[in-house]
Amino acid sequence: MKIEIKTIPQYQAAFLPIIGSYQQIPETLGKVVGWLMAKNVEIQMPVYGVYYNSPMEVSEEELEWEVGAAFIGELKAEDDIKIKNIPQHEAVSAVFKGPYGEAASVYMDLIQYASKEGYEIAGPVLESYLNSPDEVPESELLTEVQFPVVKK
Repeated sequence: MKIEIKTIPQYQAAFLPIIGSYQQIPETLGKVVGWLMAKNVEIQMPVYGVYYNSPMEVSEEELEWEVGAAFIGELKAEDDIKIKNIPQHEAVSAVFKGPYGEAASVYMDLIQYASKEGYEIAGPVLESYLNSPDEVPESELLTEVQFPVVKK
């Protein structure tokens, strides 16, 4: 697995913030992507999830996360779908191959690599889902795992 520090360009994203079980991820992601498709904007990069806490820290009902997708175009927040602009930033990144639920197994490797390279973690983990379980077996799923970083 290749770990690197890379520059993430500025982007805007439509997302849904959720408190509750990760079981809601597929349905929630479908809602965001469906909304973007209905708005006829270009989806710019793979869909993503941001995870603000962990099932090792809190109960399933207290999990805080969001799913969304970057897009090109002009949109305003609507109903429970939010819009945000993400500034250009540095991130420690690696692509994990295997079931989505196992991607967290690389978190510590990324955190240690960032520290060794003189960076510190500056925000929650983001997982970009590069392919779909509708297209490939679980063992072939690709998830790019990123933590935003700043130079120490």
